[in-house]
Amino acid sequence: MAEVIVVIGAGQIGQAIARRVSVGKRVLLADMRRENAQAAASVLADAGYDAHVATVDVASRETVHALVAAATDLGDVTGLIHAAGVSPSQAPPQVILKVDLYGTALVLDLFGEVIAPGGSGVVIASQSGHRLPPLSVEQNHALATTPTEELLALPFLAPDQVTDPLKAYQLSKRGNALRVAAQAVRWGERGARINAISPGIVMTPLARDELTGPRGAGYRKMIEGSPARRAGTPDEVGAVGALLMGPDGGFITGSDVLMDGGVTAAWLYGDLAKG
Repeated sequence: MAEVIVVIGAGQIGQAIARRVSVGKRVLLADMRRENAQAAASVLADAGYDAHVATVDVASRETVHALVAAATDLGDVTGLIHAAGVSPSQAPPQVILKVDLYGTALVLDLFGEVIAPGGSGVVIASQSGHRLPPLSVEQNHALATTPTEELLALPFLAPDQVTDPLKAYQLSKRGNALRVAAQAVRWGERGARINAISPGIVMTPLARDELTGPRGAGYRKMIEGSPARRAGTPDEVGAVGALLMGPDGGFITGSDVLMDGGVTAAWLYGDLAKG
């Protein structure tokens, strides 16, 4: 039976990872906007990949379940690349929590039921999760293990507690890394692996929205104050994704790889710490 790589969020990062891990396999590109998935599939098909298209809203159990069915109809799901999400400049707090936190938990749940032995996956989190002030042990455990349909009912995620889109984003991305760690145990029971990548500012349409949005000055300051002194590229994230999903990453699971050009280090110990 054919091997299938599922890409949720058919943007530049998802495509960059897919190009490295989907040779000789079927790749199913899913996006909330079918035209985005179709555009990505056309590029990959022109490069010789066996590309297929689906529509999904990760905040909808029904559509994620339908995506799982579409993927398994194509073959054995041996790879998952979850790169869908919204940024603080794109949505209000409760939408961010629903898409980035709940949606990721839902994807991990449902694909964790069908991932093939030897399979692997990556979730795209964010450096922002590393700059959220420390949560309590109880809050960390709740983000990691609360049943998905109860996740958004956690008291510290209530609308009156999370009123800032950036805080919602940071909580979601911290939650993504914690969720991946917990799910690695469950995926391991199927002989599969799951990891997260927390990129810094990587030049994609989403990053351009942030750079031209209300937090643009802060983003430019992060780039200028980082040890790397530049933004990242999707291909660099693709290289890390390929490591985590491939045989060379076979001993890595439940991990979160921070790749931000040193922004978090500078935030803690360098000039960015001065505000």
